[in-house]
Amino acid sequence: MTKLLQAKEADLGEFSVRRVLPHKDQRMVGPFIFFDHMGPVRFQPGTGVDVRPHPHIGLATVTYLFEGSILHRDSLGSLQEIRPGDINWMVAGRGIVHSERETDEVRNGVHDLNGLQLWIALPEEHEETDPEFSHHPKDSLPTFEVEGVSCRLMVGGAFGHEAPVKTFSPMFYLDFTLQAGQSLPLPDGNREAGLYSMKGRFSVDGEMFDENQFIYVGPDETPEIKAVDDLRIVILGGEPFTTRRHVWWNFVSSSKERIEQAKEDWKVGRFDPVPGEEESIPLPGT
Repeated sequence: MTKLLQAKEADLGEFSVRRVLPHKDQRMVGPFIFFDHMGPVRFQPGTGVDVRPHPHIGLATVTYLFEGSILHRDSLGSLQEIRPGDINWMVAGRGIVHSERETDEVRNGVHDLNGLQLWIALPEEHEETDPEFSHHPKDSLPTFEVEGVSCRLMVGGAFGHEAPVKTFSPMFYLDFTLQAGQSLPLPDGNREAGLYSMKGRFSVDGEMFDENQFIYVGPDETPEIKAVDDLRIVILGGEPFTTRRHVWWNFVSSSKERIEQAKEDWKVGRFDPVPGEEESIPLPGT
């Protein structure tokens, strides 16, 4: 089964994002439970990304940029700027707090942003793991060709390659560049997949889709996927989860009670703070 998942616009203040997951028709694709496309947007001097500290539990976040940069800070003391082609991987586990801003140098000039932010739900046995953060520069990620198509593997394993990112369940996250007329391969196995075009149109079994559209492909489906234009497209997915995940604000868990505990912990200040940050985003509704 294949189907189009329409994105919704979500206002983040200085800019908006296209949000695909969770979707009413498909809450997850493999372990991926959240999908935001940030941009493309051009910021004027003095404006830009300015996301105050906020908490997460039960998930890992992955940030991948095509244009621009973001400065990550977290409650572990991490301080890392991410640039196009790099991977920032943050494991929330039992709880982490982070902010997303920009360096003064970037913020003081005209600058662009275009990238993807995804959440990966953790398996039940790892939901309360210790929080971690890792940065993987562009050159550390595997690049190769599959049936003549150029590919970078950002997270997980596919086509006989493994990314250096530590994961907790089988998954893949790939960045493909195709010329018009080329066919797009999918990883083998009983795995769900999501296709999202960053640039250019593509077809699935002859049906045309535009830039910035997300197509879900069910396990063991083998549709014919072709680039109509020169195409930049990401593919993500993995083995479907057998247990439900609940999502509330920035919290993901197999347990509703655990999410209620996280709400109370953030409300009363039990999460560790981000060094150097004085403000934070309050719990919604308080």
